[in-house]
Amino acid sequence: MKIKNKNFDIKQIAESGQCFRMNPIGPNRYSLVAFDRYIELEQLEDDLIEITCSENDYNKIWKDYFDLDYDYGYIVDNLIKGPDEFLNKAAEYGRGIRILRQDPFEMLISFIISQNKNIPSIKTCIERISQVYGKRCIDGTTGSIYYTFPSAKVLAEAKKEDLRALKLGYRDEYIIGAAKAVISGELNLEDLKVCSHEEAVKSLKTVKGIGDKVANCISLFGLHHIEAFPVDVWMKRVLSEIYDNKFDPNSYQGYAGIVQQYMFYYIRHVYGVSN
Repeated sequence: MKIKNKNFDIKQIAESGQCFRMNPIGPNRYSLVAFDRYIELEQLEDDLIEITCSENDYNKIWKDYFDLDYDYGYIVDNLIKGPDEFLNKAAEYGRGIRILRQDPFEMLISFIISQNKNIPSIKTCIERISQVYGKRCIDGTTGSIYYTFPSAKVLAEAKKEDLRALKLGYRDEYIIGAAKAVISGELNLEDLKVCSHEEAVKSLKTVKGIGDKVANCISLFGLHHIEAFPVDVWMKRVLSEIYDNKFDPNSYQGYAGIVQQYMFYYIRHVYGVSN
């Protein structure tokens, strides 16, 4: 299945910090495990991607997953033409990033794991937890072996010492607690997808181990509230060094999360290389 889109770059998405199971497997080629499925994606041209899926699966799953009905080009063009010089460059540089519509429970657990870890460490932990608690599958198209992300029920019944053995550290208790909150209905992720971003963050923060940054990441990357504006160490650097802590996300109301991704990707991949 080939997809033509000017604002769809798999390398940029894979390195944008929003997903942890999209990995390089060759030149311009990536694997992805999501929604208990495995696909491979290849960037054939700047605006052309090939996905190893059927047209039916594309329409049922991947078109929505990659948010392909949303016009990111309109956002990019407006930012490039706008008065903010840093955002002009950031939007141009990261114009292929899209906010994925990922599984809310996977993002809940993934961003709990992400605390005080770099991206390679987060990826390693998620693969470990999937191999131990997920299901082993073989993709019918490529023959690749992969492991699904574990269900809330399985993680709710996990033992702390077993999770600790996977080098999850203090997060073991938080993972079990969050899974139990989902199973009990105390945390209804489907409801949080349709409520406001502010309500979602408030509910998420009632779960032990979820603070403001993690709640905003889950809201943006798991619930698709694209007005969310997570602030991590890289974003703190942007806000302090570039904007003297005077940047107002409300200036980009309704799509501040997209702006955040352009900022994050640009500062990390351009400024971060030499500094």
